[in-house]
Amino acid sequence: MRLVSLDRINEARDLLAGVVRETPMEHARDLRDLHGGPVHLKCENLQRTGSFKVRGAYTRIHGLTDEERARGVVAASAGNHAQGVALAASLLGTSATVFMPERVALPKLAATRGYGADVHLQGSVLEETLAAAVEFGGRTGAVFIHPFDHPDIIAGQATVGLEILEQVPDVATILVATGGGGLAGGIAAAVKPQRPGVRVVGVQAAAAAAYPPSLAAGAPVRLHDLPTMADGIAVGEPGPVSFAHVAELVDDVVTVTEESLSRAVLLCLERRKLVVEPAGAATVAALLEHPGAFEPPVVAVLSGGNVDPLLLLQIIQHGMTAGGRYLELRLKVPDRPGALAAVLLRVGELGANVLDVQHSRIAGALALGEVEVALNLETRGPGHRAEVAAELQRAGYVIMA
Repeated sequence: MRLVSLDRINEARDLLAGVVRETPMEHARDLRDLHGGPVHLKCENLQRTGSFKVRGAYTRIHGLTDEERARGVVAASAGNHAQGVALAASLLGTSATVFMPERVALPKLAATRGYGADVHLQGSVLEETLAAAVEFGGRTGAVFIHPFDHPDIIAGQATVGLEILEQVPDVATILVATGGGGLAGGIAAAVKPQRPGVRVVGVQAAAAAAYPPSLAAGAPVRLHDLPTMADGIAVGEPGPVSFAHVAELVDDVVTVTEESLSRAVLLCLERRKLVVEPAGAATVAALLEHPGAFEPPVVAVLSGGNVDPLLLLQIIQHGMTAGGRYLELRLKVPDRPGALAAVLLRVGELGANVLDVQHSRIAGALALGEVEVALNLETRGPGHRAEVAAELQRAGYVIMA
């Protein structure tokens, strides 16, 4: 299969001038020590529509004939591709019909409609939504805009790679969140002809990683269960075009756990003041989970920032748990006036924050004159958590199993 050329990618960049933003590059000093050198974050979460997807969508729709654009376009997406297609279609004067899963996050639904698309909710999983979009295109003549598996899509996404080489000329490793592979394959197609020594590494959620078995088999392999919070990269099967680019040009594909994904989202929010969705933070998760594995200078692409606020709240709590920021304790405390206040005072002196407290006199392991106090605390991390527990024991409180 013929791969997208550097000339084609440069044409896409000229086309996208004034349409997309050249997104900023942030220096992540807090990640430097993990990899022994500079780490930079390419902030595609700050792109128009909140992700890189508009680059490929605009390039693809612009490449249609006048007759094709007159028929309109159709797409299927859980969010980012939908918004990219909707905006690109409105800029290019064509109608867009977008199919989204029935349980799509309301902010993504509202944003897609806000960009002018006619949205239909259909299917409980993305495969059903995709089938509905393809059927609609076949019935109406609307041109189906694939989320990743088309040369024009890949050429548009590849413009991220051109920007990286200009913004960090000495980059040694580029980390790219990988679902279908359009962004990873595109960035590699832009980078390798100019800097063949730069390693391009795809990152997948371990619970939805179709590329490792596909690369091992030499052809796309389908997964049927994708239980990950990183819905933006939860793709069950690579397409033939994107697979060819990844197999030929991407140096490695690594996986990350759900715990690392949630920690990465929390780190971006707390330390970098950036709202990043789990899929977009997969590259930061790789930096956290695989310290020392990537030669610096490293550029980690933050591919998107469209996250439902309710999910973000859950992710933050999950990330704090994964990062050792919560401590749950059950203490035996004398049943006398002021005893509970003394416990809480000591916890405060140790710098922990009380999130929840329960007081019980009827637990089975209690002796006469004792009560159980269950504490849910917020701490500064694993070391502080151990310190709080140890100091409470030294103060004479018995920690119950």
